[in-house]
Amino acid sequence: MRAAAVLAAALLLLPLRAAADSSEDYVLHCRGCHGPDGAGAPGAAPSFRGQLGKFLLVPGGREYLIRVPGTAQSELDDARTAALLNWLVREFSRDEIPAGFVPYDSAEVARNRHAPLVDVWATRHELLVAIDAAAPPAPAAPAR
Repeated sequence: MRAAAVLAAALLLLPLRAAADSSEDYVLHCRGCHGPDGAGAPGAAPSFRGQLGKFLLVPGGREYLIRVPGTAQSELDDARTAALLNWLVREFSRDEIPAGFVPYDSAEVARNRHAPLVDVWATRHELLVAIDAAAPPAPAAPAR
């Protein structure tokens, strides 16, 4: 009976451990380029802050996040990569997550991570143009 209680308690803690693993994976695999706060390095590593969720709004953006070299070439397995992507989106871009967001899973990562992304910056630029086009217009300034 005691073993069952310990097992039940351990199962309740699994989601917390997954989050801890993802934050640790960020420190070990992403922080070196994207920084401790996800702000990136201009011209080298783009910022995650307030940005990642926007890629989920346009066709190809979701796959792009899997196919960028840092993700696609990571030594993490597909399940840990999916968990890290979900953590990154929620940690650095919570306000931009579209309604109905479906979390990444290992099968999606496996399907997409091995398709080479030949020109990362050009693909990113095209997606940013699509994101800008999809954005609602800014409210007009009040008349004086």
